[in-house]
Amino acid sequence: MRNCVLVGAPVQEGASQPGCRMGPESLRTAGLVKALVNLGHQVVDKGDVKPDAVSVDPHPNGAIHDMNVVAGFIAALDRAAYESAGEGTPIFLGGDHSLSAGTVTGVARAAKEAGKPLFVLWLDAHPDFHKLGTTESGNLHGSPVAYFTGQEGFNGYFPPLENPVDPANICMIGLRSVDLPEADALLAKNVTLHDMRAVDEFGIVRLLRDFIDRVAEADGWLHISLDVDFLDPSIAPAVGTTVPGGATYREAHLIMEMLHESDLVKSLDLVELNPFLDNRGRTAKLLVDLTASLFGRRIIDRMTRSF
Repeated sequence: MRNCVLVGAPVQEGASQPGCRMGPESLRTAGLVKALVNLGHQVVDKGDVKPDAVSVDPHPNGAIHDMNVVAGFIAALDRAAYESAGEGTPIFLGGDHSLSAGTVTGVARAAKEAGKPLFVLWLDAHPDFHKLGTTESGNLHGSPVAYFTGQEGFNGYFPPLENPVDPANICMIGLRSVDLPEADALLAKNVTLHDMRAVDEFGIVRLLRDFIDRVAEADGWLHISLDVDFLDPSIAPAVGTTVPGGATYREAHLIMEMLHESDLVKSLDLVELNPFLDNRGRTAKLLVDLTASLFGRRIIDRMTRSF
């Protein structure tokens, strides 16, 4: 049994399409609390985080928008993540992926105090490894990994970074949309990269097992960041950055089932859910089901669902 701590992160300013602000409430409405309680876990919902009031100078990259709001959310989420990690297993309800710039830094502080290295499993169609100067869209949800790994160019804009995550401790699975500046930067680092070609060729079990074994050997703290666009749009339409060819229903559940069996997961992001783009709550319900698999639901416990 776990003490699950829900933290809402209703940030949408990191993306270009509005709607992610409704993500946390959509996950609650889809039955996240009930699903976890039915599995025997205790659940505390701490409500939604509000951004700090911050003011930063305009960035030379004129495409960047809503820097103040995003930076304020990062600061507030860093505190909330650190505090929640001391109370149980935090589940961060998003919200666009800029929120991970705060959740990952917060749990990194908690992991350091616990004497454990932080590992991050990034389940996403995109690597989100843009520096502030390389993003052409100006959407800050494309920058959290670059920030929390300590890449240059964030000082004075995002909060000071105390505990950067070692790029060698990051595994990305599901990549299929990578901008050239991100590709160049990633290849210069030691991030483990598995695009969908690798998933097709080697299978999800082999790729994930190798990473789980690394985390276990290091006695690490494992943080999962699950972006809706990791999934194929045919099963998860509620995201503003759909990319064809994503993970299938069974691949996604298998990942969660394997992670549950590893008993290594300490924190979770659920990000980029845009209910405005959903089909009768289909994507929100799928995220709830995947979370339930991560926290112990077995196939024989799962009721057949029709859409």
